[in-house]
Amino acid sequence: MTLDRRRFMGAAALLATPHMAFAKVATARRFVFVVQRGAADGLNTVVPYADPAYAELRGALAIDPASTLRLDGSFGLHPALVQLHQMHTAGQARFIHAVASPYRERSHFDAQNVLESGASAPYQLKDGWLNRLVRMLPADDKAAISFASAVPMALRGSAPVVTYAPSNLPEADDDLMQRVEQLYARDAQLHGLWSSALDARGMAGGSGSAGRGERRQDSAALGRMAAGFLARPDGPRIAMIETTGWDTHSAQNARLATQLRGLDALIAALRDGLGPVWADTVVLVATEFGRTARANGTGGTDHGTGAAAMLAGGAVLGGAVVSDWPGLAPGQLLEGRDLKPTLGLDVLVASACAQTFGLDLGLTLRTLFPFASASASALPGLVRA
Repeated sequence: MTLDRRRFMGAAALLATPHMAFAKVATARRFVFVVQRGAADGLNTVVPYADPAYAELRGALAIDPASTLRLDGSFGLHPALVQLHQMHTAGQARFIHAVASPYRERSHFDAQNVLESGASAPYQLKDGWLNRLVRMLPADDKAAISFASAVPMALRGSAPVVTYAPSNLPEADDDLMQRVEQLYARDAQLHGLWSSALDARGMAGGSGSAGRGERRQDSAALGRMAAGFLARPDGPRIAMIETTGWDTHSAQNARLATQLRGLDALIAALRDGLGPVWADTVVLVATEFGRTARANGTGGTDHGTGAAAMLAGGAVLGGAVVSDWPGLAPGQLLEGRDLKPTLGLDVLVASACAQTFGLDLGLTLRTLFPFASASASALPGLVRA
């Protein structure tokens, strides 16, 4: 039995997959954190079309009010978010505006560290709020996964976490898979690893490869793959999905539309892939900070502060926009340039997590965000009881 090196590596890459045996879990609820790396522009995602200053600040970047997908009398969605708008109409999506972490500078790396660690300043904490959430759950519920090549900051910590990312190596055909199976059949250690890898392959809905010639998986495929894990009765209950490419300093209109179509497809694929499990799912989408209220000179926007976040899922009490809107007039902007945040991401995250898993809100806030203000108020009515 001979295998050429390229084909062998394509199959053997499965052996690098972490062990995918999840604990028996007691809760039916799933919580998925989708991070938008690069600072997504909230003003052109959840569009404040009724604010008279919006069109003046954005100029050619302003989304035409006639094309927005209306949420209420003040806000509409970017026209690329068709599926999320349908979820809103069905009471399965809620949008939160003018939200931010405690970080007030404009470094992506520092802001992402604060967003994911749950600290009030960069590098205060060495573990992430999502890992601390895992540790709050009963022992049988501690099944978490990140769909990334390495464990992201939000999931780092003492609770065990599985990572899974599709391979970019050529897809192995069935003949090769059978040959490798025979090769490892009598090897006690490699046979166990191979069996575990095949289990992960099955959960991912196929080979786990991005396909011949592809360097990355499309958003809908990523959503379907994640759903393959989360829909299993013995699968993970907490997951994190990374999206990138949200740093739109130039040519924003076309780039943001592409990004939002991808996000829309990802969440729709999660919904469709989860089937009846969608009814017990909460998806939180957030970014490290927003972008400037005024367009820059290169058809884009620069690093800002206030942003928009989203909740989607069959367990979400949707159909509404949550916002203490600060306004976009010159005197209402933060430092004369940014959307002023009026809601803390820590409160939003803690409220959503506590309501998803039936946890005490005060304890959840203190555990996930130990530097949060003691006077922080909960956001009620985000998730169905």
